[in-house]
Amino acid sequence: MSDSIVTSRANDGAGAAEVTVIMVSYNTRELTLKAIETLLRNAGDVSFKLVVWDNASADGSADAIAERFPEIELIRSAENVGFAMANNIVAEAAETEWLLLLNPDTETHPAAVENLLAFAKANPQAGIVGGRTVFPDGSLNIASCWSKMTPWSLFCSATGLTSAFPRSAFFNPEAMGNWQRDTVREVDIVVGCFFLIRTQLWCELDGFSPRYFMYGEEADMCLRAAQRGYKPMITPDAQIMHLVGAATSKREDKLRRLLKAKVTLVRDHWSPAMAPIGVGLLLMGAGARRVATGLRARAGKSEGREETWKSVWENRKDWLEGY
Repeated sequence: MSDSIVTSRANDGAGAAEVTVIMVSYNTRELTLKAIETLLRNAGDVSFKLVVWDNASADGSADAIAERFPEIELIRSAENVGFAMANNIVAEAAETEWLLLLNPDTETHPAAVENLLAFAKANPQAGIVGGRTVFPDGSLNIASCWSKMTPWSLFCSATGLTSAFPRSAFFNPEAMGNWQRDTVREVDIVVGCFFLIRTQLWCELDGFSPRYFMYGEEADMCLRAAQRGYKPMITPDAQIMHLVGAATSKREDKLRRLLKAKVTLVRDHWSPAMAPIGVGLLLMGAGARRVATGLRARAGKSEGREETWKSVWENRKDWLEGY
């Protein structure tokens, strides 16, 4: 490990670090260990302090982290307080100029943190920056950033146009069509898996809204930053591997939480006149998927999705309430 890397309070080097890296772990023991290992090996020429918050994992994550990496700061939470609250608590105590949120189901590629920090310094107008994410086989994982929801994007999703034309920027506006994340670009939302922000701006924004237990919190923060004139950005020069959703074992649980977050985002960031339309389009989309997967199941092409969307639809009262 490079001597320039500051990873724990025990090293008494917090004052020398530029970045506090926050990793929130929940039942992802082996993935978290790999995430820590690759971060320490590949961050690059950057001074940072790593803080791992374990959200009451039941798989022995905390003990495994403490045994393999005794030099890092590990916080064992007695309960699962969620992603947003865990980051808020750690960020509140941070003494570095920058904060980097890094998911436990990631692997840091060479110089990723160094390059991301350099990009952020060169583009202060961004406020929040992220990098490029790939899957384990090296193929593009588009979920490093998104455009914000609009009536048109939700209509396209609800009517199946997004699925029919996934590479169209017109019919798939939230994913920005066929953009390969291989150029520098302003975006509406930087995803929290690899999310760099000045600590001062984090404090000005009062951190993540605690309403968002899981999913949606980074979208809410980016939209609030945009209201202050910032323009979040992505650079392809900082790359990580990201699996996506490793802490959520059941697909229906993830979908319900995503829909709950989307409903909340619509109500928080759309006008009072448009919010009911947005929620209605989200409901329409879930209903359409429930019908479509049911028909495919009857045709012998269920692909395991019928029960997922059946559960999502049956629990619509819960997610329609939002957070």
